[in-house]
Amino acid sequence: DLAKQIDAAAVYVCRGYEPFVRKREEDLKAALDEIGVEIKRMAGRLLIDPDAVRTKTGDVYKVYTPFWRSVSASGIRAPVSAPSSIKPFAKTIASDKLADWKLLPTKPNWAKGFDEVWSPGSAGARHRLTEFLDTSIADYFESRNRPDLPGTSRLSPHFHHGELSPARVWHTVLPMLEDKATATGAETFLKELVWREFSYHLLFHFPHLPEAPFRAQFAGFPWRTDDAALKAWQRGQTGYPIVDAGMRELWATGWMHNRVRMIVGSFLTKNLLIPWQDGEAWFWDCLVDADLASNSASWQWVSGSGADAAPYFRIFNPVSQSERYDPDGAYIRKWVPEIADLPTKALHAPWEASESVLSKAGIELGKTYPRPLVDHKQTRQRALDAYETIKKT
Repeated sequence: DLAKQIDAAAVYVCRGYEPFVRKREEDLKAALDEIGVEIKRMAGRLLIDPDAVRTKTGDVYKVYTPFWRSVSASGIRAPVSAPSSIKPFAKTIASDKLADWKLLPTKPNWAKGFDEVWSPGSAGARHRLTEFLDTSIADYFESRNRPDLPGTSRLSPHFHHGELSPARVWHTVLPMLEDKATATGAETFLKELVWREFSYHLLFHFPHLPEAPFRAQFAGFPWRTDDAALKAWQRGQTGYPIVDAGMRELWATGWMHNRVRMIVGSFLTKNLLIPWQDGEAWFWDCLVDADLASNSASWQWVSGSGADAAPYFRIFNPVSQSERYDPDGAYIRKWVPEIADLPTKALHAPWEASESVLSKAGIELGKTYPRPLVDHKQTRQRALDAYETIKKT
């Protein structure tokens, strides 16, 4: 109807790759064909279209490293400069008012405080990119794993909402490979950018990725149903401080540090044996950067069922991960303030602290902070035993 109203010659869209978006675009094309209007789909969301990347034998890539080599050597298209001006349509167009759609949350307002963390829009995206390149890219290889440091780009929401072109970011970062001070961090960052591409590549060629295990043997995996444990995980009440910190950061900001995403994902799927689809659904509801491709591919990766996945027997120890990547406890203290007065040595595993140390910090396990939901050593073995049941499938 709108195309008729304005007598359009063509409709330009940014191509989508999710199964439901691809169907919507095909439906749109069919409708526009009926009225003689052309549809032009532009590949702006990715560095390279998924159907343009193949192995030498013509197969789909299922392993990241050769995919990275192929994409990085393919010659990423240069970004197009923004037009100096756009001539607006001169006539009135029938339209709804945005406020009438009632998109903003109210009961509850789960986005309260988001504006203190994010600056949506292209201007905010460009500012964030500049800040990252000026302050963090040189140390990115190491600092990206530290949730207590501002070492990550935090650009994922801007990519998700189309506020930043990955091609422009690629060509902005590329020259930094020539500088010894930034080369390692720049290459690591570009590999992360291509990991996002790999996720879309998988989703495009395997549209069942958000629902079914990529590795068919995991269809028979003995997952558990435990609503109470799932709820404790969602609310950041597992008794493992690094897990709880991550889940609370997610709820408060709509984002979670990538290292912590791996820790909480491993805890859900391997320590609790709760299906990765439950974690994927919660992240989809909470994340401001909830790409269907990245979300489903990453959850399958951490659970062991995905393409090029972490081996199932790789089970993150939340305590050792916490000690290594939040060594001073700054991240935990920020998001789990009820245990902030613990000495750092006791902060990562409060249940191992003496009663006097707990009492001095004002903590009573089971009341002011939960006892551990599960025993890591026992549940690690349980997960390995569960894997053995499908290993020969």
